[in-house]
Amino acid sequence: MYEMSAAKKLSELAKTAPVLSEKKAINCKRIESMVCSSLGLKLLYGTERVNDEIMDALLSLAKERNVIQQMEAMQAGEIINRIEGHESENRSVLHTATRDFFEHQRTEAKARDAASASFQELEKLKRFLEEVNNQAIFTDIIQVGIGGSELGPKAIYLSLEAYKKEGRNVHFLSNVDPDDATSILRKVDLSKTLVVVVSKSGSTLETLTNEEFIRQKFLEKGLNPKEHMIAVTGENSPMDDPSKYRASFYMWDYVGGRYSSSSMVGGVSLAFALGMDKFLDFLRGMSAMDKAALNPEFSQNLPLVGALLSIWNRNFLKHQTKAIIPYSRALTRFSAHLQQLSMESNGKQIDRLGHFIDFETGPIIWGEPGTNGQHSFYQLIHQGMTTVPIEFIGFRESQFGQDLEVKGSTSQEKLLSNLIAQAIGLATGKQDDNPNKVFKGNRPTRILAAKKCDAYTMGLILSYYEHLTAFEGFIWNINSFDQEGVQLGKVLANQVIDIFAKRHKKEEGDPRSFPEASSYINLFDSL
Repeated sequence: MYEMSAAKKLSELAKTAPVLSEKKAINCKRIESMVCSSLGLKLLYGTERVNDEIMDALLSLAKERNVIQQMEAMQAGEIINRIEGHESENRSVLHTATRDFFEHQRTEAKARDAASASFQELEKLKRFLEEVNNQAIFTDIIQVGIGGSELGPKAIYLSLEAYKKEGRNVHFLSNVDPDDATSILRKVDLSKTLVVVVSKSGSTLETLTNEEFIRQKFLEKGLNPKEHMIAVTGENSPMDDPSKYRASFYMWDYVGGRYSSSSMVGGVSLAFALGMDKFLDFLRGMSAMDKAALNPEFSQNLPLVGALLSIWNRNFLKHQTKAIIPYSRALTRFSAHLQQLSMESNGKQIDRLGHFIDFETGPIIWGEPGTNGQHSFYQLIHQGMTTVPIEFIGFRESQFGQDLEVKGSTSQEKLLSNLIAQAIGLATGKQDDNPNKVFKGNRPTRILAAKKCDAYTMGLILSYYEHLTAFEGFIWNINSFDQEGVQLGKVLANQVIDIFAKRHKKEEGDPRSFPEASSYINLFDSL
């Protein structure tokens, strides 16, 4: 990447990047001018270590990489999930098609066909929920899945739980830890519970194990599991079996797990809890931001600007980590989803030609809700030796609209006051004669601001982060859409499981097959 002309210029500019802690560096003119707006969202980046010259160079970097053309190719269904000259997944990337059926008709055949397939699944879901609602029996749904089949849907459900239908609850089971399943099952009446099992291949071991655990509990209660079980899987997978499931919905290999919340992976549980109207509002928000990510006016392309600021911090200011801190209880698990979205997508060591690269790619992503963080990890963020760039998320209005003015301000205003104060304080710092009270400042942050956390806005925000991640990958020239890095652990875990299985059967395994694992098992057995 550093051989590109814009990257060379940025490397030079990084040597004299603005120092935010200098006197009057942060002022009203800077804050009010460094704003990117789109669809009611605002990205406020006056507390990033950039100026107009740096932003122009970052936009030149995007032009050199033809990122808009790459985004167009992705949304058109061209095969971009591949590594040239090497075995790879070699497929389209069409999560945008799962919400591309409102006011836009694609002309490209792959995108059009994918949108049509998604629409058919949406229609199936409408009919299924009408049946469920007419029966008026079910109050709870348990989603069984792991990775993208749990993190995204759970984060979105929690973000919109304020709007759920009365008497509807969603529970998420991903961990193969039997205590996790037991704790959920203790909270529900199985006779009033649906279970949606999510596995594209129909063979995910943790998911199938949890499914069988729950099936057994239905049988113990004298209930027919089929009347309560729903499958979300690939067509013709082992789980595409009408003898075992009340209903089946399909997912496709061109929709990666971490990008699948807008498909039936998220749709069944979200529509059950929120209602179809709210789920459709969520999809409309995502679709609107999908189109905004194609905007050739770079300065108005919100996810692109977000990606460029992230690349500036990662590759030119050399910051290894990035915190995403929402000042909203609704987004309590959103940072966890974005951790997977970013780190599984862009934690890569080769480019799209299969060459090992010599620059940093995806940063370490982490985060928790803001006011909690202020009383825990903010100590390190303010005075630690590691600079942690932050993207704050804040809303002008609360979800429930229930608030009270106390000592001249409402609770929501106090919440925003904390967010704003942190952005300014991290930038400006504070000098003191007592070294223990010195804040060096010059720590970059930005704010993603919205009016209210509703279904449409959450669609905008999720799509913003999906496309920010894709734009980063385009600029780094890596494949953001495979995940080979998760495979080695799975393969080794299956070998260890085989050792346990042989022990249950009183069979002797070949001690040479995986002796290190056997040693660990023996140490656990000695406890």
